[in-house]
Amino acid sequence: MRYQHTIGPATWQFKDLKEVMAKATPLRSGDQLAGIAAATAAERMAARMCLAELPLARFLEEALVPYEDDEVTRLVIDGHDAAAFAPVAHLTVGDFRDWLLSDQADAAALSALAPGLTPEMAAAVSKLMRNQDLILVARKCRVVSRFRNTIGLPGRLSVRLQPNHPTDSPRGIAASMLDGLLYGAGDAVIGINPVSDSLPSLVELLRLLDEVIRRFEIPTQSCVLTHVTNTVQAIEMGAPVDLVFQSVAGTEAANASFGISLSLLREAREAALSLRRGTVGDNVMYFETGQGSALSANAHHGVDQQTLEARAHAVARAFSPLLANTVVGFIGPEYLYDGKQIIRAGLEDHFCGKLLGVPLGCDVCYTNHAEADSDDMDTLMTLLAGAGLPFLMGVPGADDVMLNYQSTSFHDALYLRRLFGLRRAPEFEVWLERMQIADPQGELCPVEAGHPLLQQINALRLAA
Repeated sequence: MRYQHTIGPATWQFKDLKEVMAKATPLRSGDQLAGIAAATAAERMAARMCLAELPLARFLEEALVPYEDDEVTRLVIDGHDAAAFAPVAHLTVGDFRDWLLSDQADAAALSALAPGLTPEMAAAVSKLMRNQDLILVARKCRVVSRFRNTIGLPGRLSVRLQPNHPTDSPRGIAASMLDGLLYGAGDAVIGINPVSDSLPSLVELLRLLDEVIRRFEIPTQSCVLTHVTNTVQAIEMGAPVDLVFQSVAGTEAANASFGISLSLLREAREAALSLRRGTVGDNVMYFETGQGSALSANAHHGVDQQTLEARAHAVARAFSPLLANTVVGFIGPEYLYDGKQIIRAGLEDHFCGKLLGVPLGCDVCYTNHAEADSDDMDTLMTLLAGAGLPFLMGVPGADDVMLNYQSTSFHDALYLRRLFGLRRAPEFEVWLERMQIADPQGELCPVEAGHPLLQQINALRLAA
């Protein structure tokens, strides 16, 4: 089916829905690299106006990635909840934007709608929205997940404590953990990106994290962010696995380049559930995504990178994760060129993920060869906190010494808490008060040299 839109004397034609979506996307370097971006601002506006007039239901009729060729498309179409979709089934994409911004679209209505939305619908409406629209609607979405604590409650912001070390040194990791815990970070997860994929090394790291959590009775969860097959093997070896991690993308071919399939993710989830390590819930998966991942694997099928990112969120949704986050500026300037593009992408990803019912946080980050800096990250994290971001990263000094990129720090989370009055996960707050790290209002307390956390974690480091 061909699409067209006329503005004054000019008529723009688009060969299919995939082209309309690509040309309607705000300018970004990845779509230019793929050769699918609008050539001019006028063509972009014509595509947006064409998109605004299309029925939402069109996305159930015309697949952007062929159903017979792609298991992500089959997951989306076969799992679509027609009853949940019914309240908005009569709307165009433009009408849907207006409805999302209306008082009718409250938290309860958005939660009920989520199973009825396809990622392509979420991506389409995001292309018509200003940044403030993305923020306002995302703030209304409530996505709550649980394992040893509760993440995503209104007025709360959690932090992934990310104690990476360039040699996987247990002492170095323990020092970073101590640093983060004393700043009140770690309620989302204590998660390590390991240098080595050696199973004995991975199991050692899992046991180190588990020992810290058990010794201090911390109501949080741990994760070693290795390939899902390594985690399954670690479970089979009796390792103390809380969360199963995997990077995911929006097409079957892109996921295959990661060495995964939907069936493998199902197997891993079942293995983690069998351990029954959660205390307040059983959300056992942790996913990371990022715009440009499918294009970088030459597995994008000519679809724009933001729509494929929304499809990655749909993959995550199918496995009821505790956490999912977009690593928004990590892939590099070939896909998101500068601070402006990174900021827009972060707001889009958060909006689409939350709209689809995914507990989507953000690694507010950039690489040193991008046209971005810490001021851009300050802007993005502030906007996301206003939009109800469930969690972000806590990296010592915001500089990850293992992955070599710039993220957010423990201090950044404190800034956002002060600015917006945000609290931590409720179970974690109780622990912080009991450990005399924070007061009942969530403000950090002075920590003296004789504090038990300092003494005991130092002993653990020396023994490691």
